[in-house]
Amino acid sequence: MEDHFSRLNQYRCMWVLVFFDLPTETRMERKVAARFRKNLLNDGFGMFQFSIYMRFCASRENADVHTKRTKLALPKKGKVGILQITDKQFGMIELFQGQKEVETEQPVQQLELF
Repeated sequence: MEDHFSRLNQYRCMWVLVFFDLPTETRMERKVAARFRKNLLNDGFGMFQFSIYMRFCASRENADVHTKRTKLALPKKGKVGILQITDKQFGMIELFQGQKEVETEQPVQQLELF
C-alpha cells in the first residue's frame, strides 16, 4: 500500500504554469483576457507574474485535469503556453526581486474532494 509520503513526493507532485500574451486593444479583447485570467483563478491558479499563473498539483493526473480545463478556456486570439514541471524542478528555480534573491513559496496543502 502506498503511504502518504510516497504519494506527495517531489517527483510525483507537479506544477502547472500558464504563460499568456493576450491582445487588449479593444474593450472586447480586454473582456476576453479578463475572463481567461478569472477562469485560471477559479481553477486554483495563482499569479506568479502579470501574465504567468501557476498551480500546485498532487499528481501528474491532477495536473492533466487542470491543463485540459485551461485548454477548454483558451481565447481565440493571443499566445498561451502551458508547462508542467515536477515539484523538484520547480524547487530549483532562482527568484530575484531587483537584485536580491528571494525564497520560493512552499505550496499550500490543498484538500481535493471528488
